[in-house]
Amino acid sequence: MKSAHRLNNTPIEVPRGLTNVVVTETRLSDVRGQEGFYHYRQYSAVDLARSRSVEDVWHLLLDGDLPTTDQRASFAAEIASASRLGRTVSDALPLIAAATTRADSLAGLRVAMALQGASAGLRPLLDLTREERRRDLIGLAALAPTVIAAQHRIQHGHAPVESRPELGYVANYLYMLTGRVASPDVVEALSAYLVAAIDHGFSASTFTSRVIASTGADAASCLVGALGALSGPLHGGAPSRALDTLDEIGSTDNIDTFVMSRLQAGERIMGFGHPVYRTEDPRSTLLKQVAQRFGGARVDFAVAVEERIPVLLEKFKPGRQLHTNLEWDAAVVMELCGLDRELFTPTFAVARLLGWSANVLEQADDSKIIRPSARYVGPAAPQPVPSETDARSAA
Repeated sequence: MKSAHRLNNTPIEVPRGLTNVVVTETRLSDVRGQEGFYHYRQYSAVDLARSRSVEDVWHLLLDGDLPTTDQRASFAAEIASASRLGRTVSDALPLIAAATTRADSLAGLRVAMALQGASAGLRPLLDLTREERRRDLIGLAALAPTVIAAQHRIQHGHAPVESRPELGYVANYLYMLTGRVASPDVVEALSAYLVAAIDHGFSASTFTSRVIASTGADAASCLVGALGALSGPLHGGAPSRALDTLDEIGSTDNIDTFVMSRLQAGERIMGFGHPVYRTEDPRSTLLKQVAQRFGGARVDFAVAVEERIPVLLEKFKPGRQLHTNLEWDAAVVMELCGLDRELFTPTFAVARLLGWSANVLEQADDSKIIRPSARYVGPAAPQPVPSETDARSAA
C-alpha cells in the first residue's frame, strides 16, 4: 500500500515498509529478486558459499578482494587475536548466562558486545581512521562465536571450552560449542550456510547498523543495534520455527490439513515467502542441496513439505509467488550439523555480524547522517493549547 505525501511541496509516494526505496549506494552486495540471484561484490554469493571459507568472504566484503595466500594467513591471525574474550566480558559471562534464557541467546550477545565496547573504551567512528574502524569492527564481530558458545555451555551446566582458532572460523565455533572437533562434512555444511547468510542487501538489521553508523557512533552501538533488529521473529527468528512446523505436521499425510488450517486462521507459515524474491530463493536451493548430501528420513520429509507448501500457498493466495526462503533449509542444515534449536538465530547472527561490520565500515565513509522524513497523519494543527483550568474542568 502506498500513501500520498508531500515533501517540500512535491508529491511523492511512500511505500509501506520502504519497499524498493533506494536510501544509499553500496559496493558490498546486491539482491536481484526477479532473477533469484544475489552477489557479494563481483562474485555470486552462492558460488562463494560452495567454494570459499567464511574468512575469505569476510575479507572480500571488508577489503574488496578475495585474499591471497599471505593475506589469508594474516587475516586469520587478526581474527584469532580478536576472538579472545577480554577479562571484563569473560568474568561477566556467568552472570549474563544466568540473566538470559536459553531461548534468547541474542540478548546475552547484545549485553556482552555492549560490555566489550564499553570496557575497551571504543571511540565514535567519526573520530577514527578507516583502519581503526576496521579494527574495532573485526574485534567485536569475531567475539560472537566465542560468546555464544560459552553462554550456551554455561546455561547447560558445562564449562566454556578454550578457543582453537587454528581449526578455522567455523570448525572452531563448533568446537567451542561441543568440545569436539567436527567432521569435515559438518564444517563444510555449516560454512556454506554462514557464507550464504553473511549479507543480503538492506535487510532491517543491516539498515539499522548503517543508520547508527551514519550518526558517527562507536562500532559496538552499531552492531548491538543491528542485533536488536535481528531478534524480531519476522527477521532472524524463523529458523527454529521452521522445525517446529515440521514437528507439528508429523507426516506427509498431514501436510495439506495443517497448512490449510493455518492459512484459514490467517497465520503465517514460517520459512515461506520473502519481501524481495519473486522466484525461488537461491539460498534455499543451495542449502537444500547441502541437506540432501546428508540424506535420511528427516531430510526427505523436509523436502516433501517444502515442495508441497508453495503449491498450497498458490491455491490459497494466487499470484503471490511465495517460495521457500533461507530459514526453512537453514533450519534443516543446522539440525544436521548438531546445533540445538536455541542456537539457530544466534548462529545466523554469527554470519550477519560479518556483513554488518562491512556495511558499518562502508557507511562510516559517508559523513551524511541518515535522516528520513515521516508522513504526518495526526489531527490538524494548529489548535489552541487548553489551559490547565480547562483540562481540569474536562476531567
